[in-house]
Amino acid sequence: MDLFEHAGQKDQAALAPLAERMRPTRLEEFVGQEHLTGEGRFLRRAIQQDQVPSLILWGPPGTGKTTLAHVIAKSTGAAFESLSAVLSGVKDIRETVARAQERWRMNRQRTLLFVDEIHRFNKAQQDALLPHVEKGTVTLIGATTENPSFEVNAALLSRARVVTLRGLEEEELVALLRRAVVDPKGLGGRVGVEDEALTFIVQASGGDARRALTALEAAAAHGGTRVDKAIAEEAMQHKALLYDKGGEEHYNVISAFIKSMRGSDVDAALYWMTRMLEAGEDPVFIFRRMVIFASEDIGNADPRALSVAVDALRAFELVGLPEGTLPLTQAVTYLALAPKSNAVLTAYAAARTAVTEGGPLPVPMHLRNAPTKLMKSLGYGAGYKYPHNFEGNYVPEDYLPEALRDRRFYQPTRNGLEQELAERYEDIQRQLQNRSREPGEEG
Repeated sequence: MDLFEHAGQKDQAALAPLAERMRPTRLEEFVGQEHLTGEGRFLRRAIQQDQVPSLILWGPPGTGKTTLAHVIAKSTGAAFESLSAVLSGVKDIRETVARAQERWRMNRQRTLLFVDEIHRFNKAQQDALLPHVEKGTVTLIGATTENPSFEVNAALLSRARVVTLRGLEEEELVALLRRAVVDPKGLGGRVGVEDEALTFIVQASGGDARRALTALEAAAAHGGTRVDKAIAEEAMQHKALLYDKGGEEHYNVISAFIKSMRGSDVDAALYWMTRMLEAGEDPVFIFRRMVIFASEDIGNADPRALSVAVDALRAFELVGLPEGTLPLTQAVTYLALAPKSNAVLTAYAAARTAVTEGGPLPVPMHLRNAPTKLMKSLGYGAGYKYPHNFEGNYVPEDYLPEALRDRRFYQPTRNGLEQELAERYEDIQRQLQNRSREPGEEG
């Protein structure tokens, strides 16, 4: 490297974002994740013993996944290779592996391959990587914000250890920002930052170190030599909602929404509904989950709930946003406060168990269709009693296969309108039990 190249690299480093300039190079500088990097913890021991396995680092943005990969490579003397799952293909993987093989052959130096957003690797890319991870040609460090159980294939997961990172605590972020204020690589003490401003930035960052450092840099650029809370608020504008429509937080929030309605907490249900809408969720997705909920968690306790959910969806399709939030809110409040019953869900589950366990049991003869003389001569349909020919349009009869004669699948609750169905159901069961037996029929 000549003097001009060296000077150019120094200038480039000075122009790098604050979050990049403050990236730790040693484990001792790393902030947070004490459950992994603390004294005696798994990752620290693995680094100290130079026995780091392939890892999948799973956690929210800004928790140190990329930094940890750099620290591991530097601490173990491994060469650092990086691929983006968004931009790289199978060809890039093969070229990286070839360099790793040559590096080991020539220098006996291992290669750490960092794959950012590994959940975006398709099956072909994961399959191309798999044998080289298995042989140890590269030590894989994959970073993902998504649950790897859903996004990474089982073969690759079985050859890597999944490590969960958490959002940084407020005190950890405060310490990180204070260091950035005074560190020569950071703001170098050129800007004073009030404690109230630091607290605001930290609280608005949602445990994301990168977001906090970026906000601090923006506030420092805007505030001159002094940053107070007002300047910090202006620099951050507003707190972005943590919600990835394709990611784990998506499923966490919709889960909280459903469970709030199931628990009849209308205010919590409205909060989670609004949280999804403000984060950009497709309202139709929310409506579909509500239609399912109306049957699964309310059912016949209030049959109108299903109509409310479907009608609200139709109304939304008619008017769109922003007015469509009104039928959505109306439906959420109705479903949350409606009486609850999961008897529909359990009834289907019980019937399905009987079907899968018993197989295709024969249809009782009196229930079989008899469109031909031959079938009638074989007894098809013989003895069938037409309910409308009897008082109350009902007659006690066996409609289940003989092997399931005493099985009961529907267990109505005493909630809401299902109380009436429960009484009707019990009356039918009593009539079945008390009916007069046919001659020769066993009790």
